[in-house]
Amino acid sequence: MHGTDKEARAARAAAVSTEQWPGIDSSFRLIVVAAQRNKQLTRGALPRVEADPRRRRNTSIALEEVRRGLVPFTDIPKVRARGGAGDGAEADE
Repeated sequence: MHGTDKEARAARAAAVSTEQWPGIDSSFRLIVVAAQRNKQLTRGALPRVEADPRRRRNTSIALEEVRRGLVPFTDIPKVRARGGAGDGAEADE
């Protein structure tokens, strides 16, 4: 039974690759970008791929748009606080 669990995890990890998902370097980024696009579609944005609304859900449409590289996003560098908590000083890494 453990062999199938390992195989399933390996398959999920292999699903996120730079060839298949342009600009996506981790499964976490894929989830965040697709979730934001899903929210836009839910609020009335037009799909960027041809989709039959009776047969496809916004999550599937969002994932397909990300897979095709149709959803632009920006990677913002992480900001850390310097010193103690609450002193308000921040610097880029």
